[in-house]
Amino acid sequence: MTVQSAAIAAGKEPSEKEEQNAYVLESYHVPDGTTPNLETYMYYAKIQRDREALSAKTDAEGGRSGGLISRIFNRSQESDKRSVASDRKNVAPSSEEGGGAIVTAGEYRAASGALRTATWGSVFYLITTDILGPYSTPWTFQQVGYGPGVACFFVFGILAAYGGCLLWWMFLKLDSERYPVKSFGDLGQRIYGRWFKYLCDILQSLQLVFNVGIIILQNGQGLSQMAKFKLCFSICNVVWALAGMILGQIRTLQKFGKVANVSIWLNVMVLIMTMAFVAHSPPNYTASPFGQYAGPVMTQAINLQPFQDQLNGIMQIVFSYGGAMIFVEFMAEMRRPMDFWKAMAFSQVFIFIVYMFFGLFVYTYQGQYVINPANQGISAYGLQTATNAISLTAGLIAGALYGNIGVKVIYNNVLVEMFGFPQLTVARGKYYFAFSVIVYWSIAFVIGSAIPLFSDLSALVAAVCIFQFTYTFPPFMILGYCMQLDATKGDAQFNINNPHAHRVDTWRDLSRWKRAFFTKNGFFHVWNFLLTLACLSCAVLSAYSAVNSIVSSFDSSHSATSFSCKSPLDNSG
Repeated sequence: MTVQSAAIAAGKEPSEKEEQNAYVLESYHVPDGTTPNLETYMYYAKIQRDREALSAKTDAEGGRSGGLISRIFNRSQESDKRSVASDRKNVAPSSEEGGGAIVTAGEYRAASGALRTATWGSVFYLITTDILGPYSTPWTFQQVGYGPGVACFFVFGILAAYGGCLLWWMFLKLDSERYPVKSFGDLGQRIYGRWFKYLCDILQSLQLVFNVGIIILQNGQGLSQMAKFKLCFSICNVVWALAGMILGQIRTLQKFGKVANVSIWLNVMVLIMTMAFVAHSPPNYTASPFGQYAGPVMTQAINLQPFQDQLNGIMQIVFSYGGAMIFVEFMAEMRRPMDFWKAMAFSQVFIFIVYMFFGLFVYTYQGQYVINPANQGISAYGLQTATNAISLTAGLIAGALYGNIGVKVIYNNVLVEMFGFPQLTVARGKYYFAFSVIVYWSIAFVIGSAIPLFSDLSALVAAVCIFQFTYTFPPFMILGYCMQLDATKGDAQFNINNPHAHRVDTWRDLSRWKRAFFTKNGFFHVWNFLLTLACLSCAVLSAYSAVNSIVSSFDSSHSATSFSCKSPLDNSG
């Protein structure tokens, strides 16, 4: 398998031996024994992308594309076997290092390729398997009105797409089988160092466990409605925590992709049913905080209420576009991550059109009585139960997906790196993973039951965690990446056998900073710097508003209390 374009800096064709050595165990360091620098990551990433492009071209020339639907959403197991088998044909013995077992280059390529099986179609389903985004949008319009709601939905959508494209582009430039990018933190570490990886891992872990806690809270509310509030609300939460512990034992994203295929259509079904039901029935006054003031439905072009409440409403839009946090994990399990842009483009268009239309429709019919999540604002018990039954299933799938990624992040970055736990690919690691899932869902249950305030809790998570991954971090990371890239233009020719010798200065020298910032890309650097500051300021202000809302809600006599048997939707008195 050719790697002719791999010699980026050497300016010569790689030999057969160099080609084999390009694919060895990921713990391998550069020849001089130092930690890889940015240029080294880019060198091997170029090799990886060329291999993937050649593989795609070979499949296309072999007439394996099939029909339109199969080309978009399916990859047969036979196709994956062919890809792995083709790597096995080119095996050649590699030298033993330190008396270890012999691992050929072809065998490592086959093993690494077998771990990357997700297609862009399955990733599309995974991105849109979001139980929180669509059901929260009507509440957004209730808080800010028609005008600001549509404007924010559009602007946040554009910026989310921009951030997603930046993550995709950086992943392609820095990921390879030799030095794989497995998480958002891995990508950040290659640009800013280990401190940024720790920050990303902490925020990612918090977001995922809080997302699972919010899903337990949402499903608990739905189950309490189905039981007509006769079942203790905390018990309702326990039921979904136990269910998540069972479904969460699925380890690979490819298997989740098949389940997510079902989940997205369940969500679409609930959205359609909710719109149909709210158009022909009155609001659910009992569940609404304004239930004691039942009256005519009122909508507003602009809702002139306190800015704090408006920010909490806008943060629900962030949930709609909040998948960027696990974009890197999706790309890490794709056979051809170059195709990720297709999944992201289709999912962003789907989210923008479907979610916003749903929010506008429900708000128009329910106005100030909108409930978050929206389907629980249906007043007719039979219709309400029908949507709850379906959304509970979709919510459990989404929770299991978030839990799967969350457990992997904590397991790989904390248990494996810090405490020496076995990798997930060995038998003992699988047992530890199963136990970690149980602990993870237990923590999520505590979060959902301790803060039974769906809108306020989701606003806090959106401001502290989701906002950073979708809006703040991507421009901040591309700023660092492009500045380092521009700084290398004054260096000598890069040599993979001596990857640190080509630099003529360091970041302690003003000359390198001048090359990094004062280039033809200077306007792009300034744009990303200002965007980073603007996003960070918005996130801090939104987090402050969410915390104040939680404190105010607990001080209110109508609010549900922690670990209570009373459902947050039971406002009948």
